Parts: sequence; C-alpha cells; structure tokens
Amino acid sequence: MPNPIPAAVEAFAETVGPEGDAVLAEMDEYADEHGFPTVGPAVGGWFQVLATMVDAERVFEFGSGYGYSAYWFARALPADGEIVLTEVDADELDLAREYLDRGDFDATAHFELGDAIETIEDYDGPFDVVLIDNEKHRYREAFEAVRGNVAPGGVVLADNAVAGGTIDAADVRRLLDGEDADATDMSRGIADYLKAVREAPGFETTLLPVGEGVAVSLRTG
Repeated sequence: MPNPIPAAVEAFAETVGPEGDAVLAEMDEYADEHGFPTVGPAVGGWFQVLATMVDAERVFEFGSGYGYSAYWFARALPADGEIVLTEVDADELDLAREYLDRGDFDATAHFELGDAIETIEDYDGPFDVVLIDNEKHRYREAFEAVRGNVAPGGVVLADNAVAGGTIDAADVRRLLDGEDADATDMSRGIADYLKAVREAPGFETTLLPVGEGVAVSLRTG
C-alpha cells in the first residue's frame, strides 16, 4: 500500500537528525542491496534521541532483524546500559552481532534467537524503551507481554503504524473510529494494537509521522 507520509518529510528529518557513522552507512547499503525493510536513518535518529530524552539504560526489541534499530539505540545508552535483541532468523542475528560489535559500544547487548514474546518472560523489568517491530498481528500480544515491565517515564515504540506491507492507513483509521472496513490482517493488527495502547491506563500515545509511522506510547504512571 502507498505510504501517505511524504518522502520529503523523511528526507528533511534525515537531514536535521543525528548523523550516522560508517557502520550505519554499510547497514543502509545492505538494506538497499537485499531489499531488507529497516526504519531508515530518519526514524533511527529519532530512536537515538528518544532514548536519550528518557535517559534510557535498558532497551528491549520485539524483532531486531540484523540490528539496524538496535544500533541507533545503542548509541544513546550509557556504559552500563543494556539492550536485548530478538530475532527468529539466526543469520540475521549473527549479522546484528557483527554490526554492533563493530560499533564498539560499552553497553551490553544480548542476542536472543527465538520468539520475542517468549523471550521477554526471561527478563525482568523495568525497560526504558521497548520497540515493537515483529509480526503485525502480534503487536498487541507483544504490548500485553511487556507493558508491566515498562518503566514510568519510559516509552513503547511501534513501527509501521501507518504503512508497510499490506497496511492501509485509511483502513486503520476507520477501524479505530469503530467503522467496518474490508481490511487486511496487517491493518487489523495495527488497529488492534493502537486501540489497546490508547486505552491502556497509564499510557499516552501519539504518532511520529516519519518513515512508515511510529506510534509512541509514554508510560505516565
């Protein structure tokens, strides 16, 4: 489905956002060459800034791919920080390990192969930043699995809130408004997630309109 967020917004956000480095440039090239979907540098820059804004020490990712988002988060973490990457593809997880090792970060990175929603059960909170970027129909399940482990003042970030795959932003909005829509499973998954976080006590949610849209949910209490 077409992305309703203008490409010019993405380009401008990339221009004014944090600069990448040589490793990120390689990661972007890898994405281009292999058609691998990443959040891109505009959203990556926002991830780094948001992690800095909440003084993040611990990050958990539901779906890490080859470590693109994790690399941006790691740039914001302190020396005693921690980030948990989860991925079902062993080759991608190995590549993530290689890229983060080359970044020479002081924070500790854990590389977990398997289902992220099962992996979160092995970790105690709190987490200052949580990224949800796994299967869209499981976004709500991921949120429910981690919501109690989000630190007050921490954020839950969900990619593809507007576009990606078969997501149709118009259908998502109709579903949120309570209207019937002949929507795809991905669109229904996003709408179900957004309904859940908007109604969750102690969370305030808004939309970051860059990339393919990022839902940002702040834990207020």
